[in-house]
Amino acid sequence: MDILRAARIFRVMQTDCDILIVGGGLNGPALALALAQGGLRVTVADARSAQARAERGFDGRAYALALASVRVLQALHVWPALEAQAQPILGIRVSQGRTGQGAFPLTLGFDHAEIEEGPMGQMVEDRHLYAAFLDAMQAEPGITLKNGVRVVAQDTEGPLARAKLDTGEEISARLIVGCDGRDSQVAQRAGIRRWGWDYGQTALVCAVAHEHPHGGVAHQLFLPGGPLAILPLPGNRSSVVWSESRAVAEAIAPLDAAGWLEHLRPRFGGFLGDIALEGARFAYPLRLSIAEDFVAPRLALVGDAAHGVHPIAGQGLNLGLRDVAALAEVVIEAARRGEDIASPLVLERYQQWRRFDVVSLALGMDMVNRLFSNDSSLLAVLRGLGLGAVNALPMLRRLMIREAAGLNAAQPRLMQGLPV
Repeated sequence: MDILRAARIFRVMQTDCDILIVGGGLNGPALALALAQGGLRVTVADARSAQARAERGFDGRAYALALASVRVLQALHVWPALEAQAQPILGIRVSQGRTGQGAFPLTLGFDHAEIEEGPMGQMVEDRHLYAAFLDAMQAEPGITLKNGVRVVAQDTEGPLARAKLDTGEEISARLIVGCDGRDSQVAQRAGIRRWGWDYGQTALVCAVAHEHPHGGVAHQLFLPGGPLAILPLPGNRSSVVWSESRAVAEAIAPLDAAGWLEHLRPRFGGFLGDIALEGARFAYPLRLSIAEDFVAPRLALVGDAAHGVHPIAGQGLNLGLRDVAALAEVVIEAARRGEDIASPLVLERYQQWRRFDVVSLALGMDMVNRLFSNDSSLLAVLRGLGLGAVNALPMLRRLMIREAAGLNAAQPRLMQGLPV
C-alpha cells in the first residue's frame, strides 16, 4: 500500500520543468542558463518573439556592466561572444555643473589602475547581450524557450506551481520566477504590493558620435534638472542617459534630432568635440519601485520585477544579475541537498541575501539624486567640497572603486566567475 501511495504521489509531482521563468529580457536568460548549467530543467516564457529581440540595429541602448557582472557572464560562458563588442570602462569622472557652464572645478575621478583586477566594468549594447544569451539558450539542452507567449494565470498554492499561457497550454513547475519587469504580472497575480515614489524626472536615452576619443572614461555630470551620464561605447561613440524634470523632458522627447541636440549640447559640453545623434531615442519616466516581498509560495522575483531604481551609476542590470547569481546558488544547492527547491525556507534564503543590498543601494541612489538635483548655491559648494575631499583620499577612493565594480565580500559564486 505504501508503495502504491508513493507511486501515485510521484505521478502527481511530475512536472513539465523544474523552474518556469516568465520574462525573456536579460535577467531571465541569465537565470535560465545558470539553473540549466546546474542540472535543472528550465522553461522560459517570453512575450516577445526572439526575432523581434535579436534583429535590431544599433539603437544606442547599452549597459554599464560592473566587473562582478562580467564575471557572471564569464561563468555562464556568454562573455566570449561579447568581449570583442564591449568597451572597457577605464575611468569614471564625477562632477556637477550648470547648463551651458560646464563642470565646476572640484571633481571626483576613479581610475581602473587603482585596483588589481583590471577594468572596473564594460559597456555592452543591449542588442549584443540578448543575441549572445539567445545563442547560449538555444545551445543548452536543459532550456525550453517559448517566444511570443504570455502567462495569463498562475496557481502556486499547491505542491506544484502551474501557469496557463495565452495559447491555452498549461505548464507545471516546482518554482515560478518573475523576470517580467517593473509592472510584473507574476507579482501582481501573487498579490505582492510595491512601495516607492515618483521622481518627477524622465530619463532621455540616446547615443552620440563625437569628434574626440573618450579614452574609455565614463562621465557622471550632476545638473540641477537631474544627472547626465555619458558612457563610452566602441569607437568615437557614447551612450547618453540624461535625466530631466518631467516637464522639460516631455517638451524635448517629441523633438527631431536637431531639437534634441539643441538641448543636449549645452548640457553635454565640448570636451569630446562636436556631437551628432546616432540610433533611436527613448524616454523613460523615473520612479523608485520595490516589491514588499521578493518571494511568495513557489514564486520568486528577479531584476526589475523585484526592484526598479534610479539609473544613477547604471546599477539596474547589475542588481538584476546579483539576484540571478544569488537565486541560482540557493536553488541549485537546495536541489543537491534533496530539498524542495521552492520551500519557504529555501526561498527565504534568497530574500535575505538580496533584500538589504537592494534597499540600501536604492535608497543611497535616491539620496544622491535628491542631493544633486537642485540649484542651491549652498549645496553646490558643499557638494563640491565633498567630491574634492573624496578625490584627495586614495584609500576611500579605492574602496568606492571596488564597490562600483561589485567586488564586495558577500558575493555568490557566479559573481566570482565560478560555476555554481
